[in-house]
Amino acid sequence: MGTLVLLRHGESLWNREKRFTGWTDIGLSPKGVIEAQRAAQILKGKRMMFDLCFSSVLSRAHETATILLKNMDLPSVPVRRNWRLNERHYGALQGMTWWEASTQFGAKQVLIWQRHFSAVPPSLSPQDPRFPGLDPLYADVNPQDLPLTESLQDTQRRLIPCWKEDIAPLLKEGKRILLVAHNNSIRSLLQFLLHLDETSIKHITIRTGEPLVCKFDAKGTLASYSYMRWKPRLKDCTQRLLKYCLP
Repeated sequence: MGTLVLLRHGESLWNREKRFTGWTDIGLSPKGVIEAQRAAQILKGKRMMFDLCFSSVLSRAHETATILLKNMDLPSVPVRRNWRLNERHYGALQGMTWWEASTQFGAKQVLIWQRHFSAVPPSLSPQDPRFPGLDPLYADVNPQDLPLTESLQDTQRRLIPCWKEDIAPLLKEGKRILLVAHNNSIRSLLQFLLHLDETSIKHITIRTGEPLVCKFDAKGTLASYSYMRWKPRLKDCTQRLLKYCLP
């Protein structure tokens, strides 16, 4: 079996503002660019190599993948973009800050929508400009397959065909795969691979810009997964101390 590295994109501009982003195509923040560069340093330091990269079609994921591969000196690794790897669609919550949503719907209800496996936020109408069916980016996708809102369970159902048809067969061939996606698409994939119950999945959050290395046994079962974390060099720490300690 090959190796799979899961990576949530670096911080986006709306992550910084604590907005529900979903399928809204928002780019990386300056911090997000640095997180992508650091992820590359981590993986390069461990001498990781990739045969292929999968990414959602959203800019923040594709940009993260591009920055990472460039900084690993792997610019020729193919990147396949697939809409099924997109973030969970948050329906009418998209574009709202957490505070705005909790003021309108109640904080308890918003938390249920965020963390429960089958809870569905309020839906958009098909005429709403936030509906992906109106976006030229999805012109080749059957509009009936595009969401007006999604639960985490819906996200998983949408993602699994990509896993079974595109990614898993390559891992069985021994390929080294990088998958750059989003908090909820990665959470839903881990729930599927680890056979977690609905209670356990509530407690899983995927950090931005931290590579998650997954290893499989001979039967293709996920045997272990662990984060690779960035450790600042002594020089970086010294410069930071000088910045804050010197008058």
